[in-house]
Amino acid sequence: MVEGGAHSSSKTEFTECWRTTWKTPYIMRLALSAGIGGLLFGYDTGVISGALLYIREDFREVDRKTWLQETIVSMAVAGAIIGAAFGGWMNDALGRKKSILIADVVFFVGAIVMAVAPAPWVIIIGRIIVGVGVGMASMTAPLYISEASPHRIRGALVSTNGMLITGGQFLSYLINLAFTKAPGTWRWMLGVAGLPAVVQFILMLSLPESPRWLYRENKVDEARAILAKIYPAEEVDDELKALHESVEFEKAEEGTAGNGVFGKLKGALSNTVVRRGLYAGITVQVAQQFVGINTVMYYSPTIVQFAGFASNQTAMALSLITSGLNVVGTLISMCFVDRYGRRRLMIISMFGIITCLVVLAGVFYYAAANSPKISNLESARFGNNSTCPAYGSASNPASWNCMTCLKQDCAFCSSKVKHLAPGACLAVNDNIRDSCREDRRTWYSKGCPSKIGIFAVILLGLYIIMYAPGMGTVPWIVNSEIYPLRYRGIGGGIAAVSNWTANLIVSETYLTLTKALGSAGTFLLFAGFSLIGLIFIYFLVPETKGMQFEEVEKLLQKGFKPKLFAPKDTKGKAKVDE
Repeated sequence: MVEGGAHSSSKTEFTECWRTTWKTPYIMRLALSAGIGGLLFGYDTGVISGALLYIREDFREVDRKTWLQETIVSMAVAGAIIGAAFGGWMNDALGRKKSILIADVVFFVGAIVMAVAPAPWVIIIGRIIVGVGVGMASMTAPLYISEASPHRIRGALVSTNGMLITGGQFLSYLINLAFTKAPGTWRWMLGVAGLPAVVQFILMLSLPESPRWLYRENKVDEARAILAKIYPAEEVDDELKALHESVEFEKAEEGTAGNGVFGKLKGALSNTVVRRGLYAGITVQVAQQFVGINTVMYYSPTIVQFAGFASNQTAMALSLITSGLNVVGTLISMCFVDRYGRRRLMIISMFGIITCLVVLAGVFYYAAANSPKISNLESARFGNNSTCPAYGSASNPASWNCMTCLKQDCAFCSSKVKHLAPGACLAVNDNIRDSCREDRRTWYSKGCPSKIGIFAVILLGLYIIMYAPGMGTVPWIVNSEIYPLRYRGIGGGIAAVSNWTANLIVSETYLTLTKALGSAGTFLLFAGFSLIGLIFIYFLVPETKGMQFEEVEKLLQKGFKPKLFAPKDTKGKAKVDE
């Protein structure tokens, strides 16, 4: 983020962004080149959802073991925790540009490892390597964009990173669909991820370092040269003066703590401004994950199958719609984040998320309670050896329905007459599955046929629309602007680690939760987490739209209180605005 004078708030920053970047296209070149880090982040998030369907078919042990599926998905998140933690130090020590270049190399290596993996454990290693690259990129890209942007259009430009995250997710679903019929399906899906990393690496070689980082490293002339490309000539001296004052103030504080990683960490945690910034930054990052978004992105086709769509291709096609809505929601955020503010968008977003999750839980509960019955006659049609063992030994098989069957790790083979008519409960293996399909029936192993399954998909779309403009992009914007420069790398790193840790918890437990609580119970649990997150955001996260670094620091130094709880002046008005 670069300092500057006051600006009119009569327009959205999005409009101002396009006006400024039209005059100075160099700014957009910086933002889009760095934003490819967001594309890598989004692609990795989305691609595994489709690839997992085919990895399960190639490796039967993966299909049989829920924990192995969760591990393949979540090990990228574990790697991202390492990448984000290491990336915080690397950003401060080596600079933003070099950190992005290193992240690209790491990501490319991981993509190749996954593409040639001969066994599930090699896929897991590749996922960890890719995750390290994603973790570095996820915190560095918005930081670089923020520091190389005029403050009056900072929010809109940082939102381009969020747009490219969702664009990467959408691209991953398109790639997944494109390779469904190709030999090696999932290998192509995972391997293609290396191409954007190569593109970004080449583009970043010709771009400069962040002017704020350069100034702090006493490379004043280089910083001035970059500012001259970003700002009109008459504003450069004022920007340089503001930059000087900010950096000198931070250097004056350095005597209280060492310059090593632990010294900076100690200094950050003992600094009131940084600590309050971390309260806000960690709150929004953890809340972003505990609303359950990455269960939708990682397991979207699986969730669609839970809703009763058995075909892999159909599940991925419907998931493409939800991913497309994520892009639309991010564009909405770019238009309004600097008009209505970060805090307001997040609060509105959380109310919508909670509503969608509660209704979604109701839809899944109804679908489970009204799933097709199991017919003894239909089950016997395939032979006694094909019938689900648990069904064959059940004391009251007449009470069984499709969902009861699936909970016993068996599969439902629909009736030839009608999908919702009583069907067969069969053991799971390839031969029995093929026999079911050859008889012109549909094989359900993840969800049951339902007349309201399409409503679940519509609600997933509404959930995404409510999530993307607020909780999708704003947490990254907040964390790119809420910490003092000296602690920005480590502050952003701590917040990013908290994000990826929450992501790991959610992605590693989702399938287990759906098995224990059912889809309805799991979505209701996320609704509860979202309510807690809403409360924390209301009390801990201030509004930062249009503020310079100094103004944000003063706000945090004074302490933030929501309008309802702020002390009143003599006229009865709150002294602290939301």
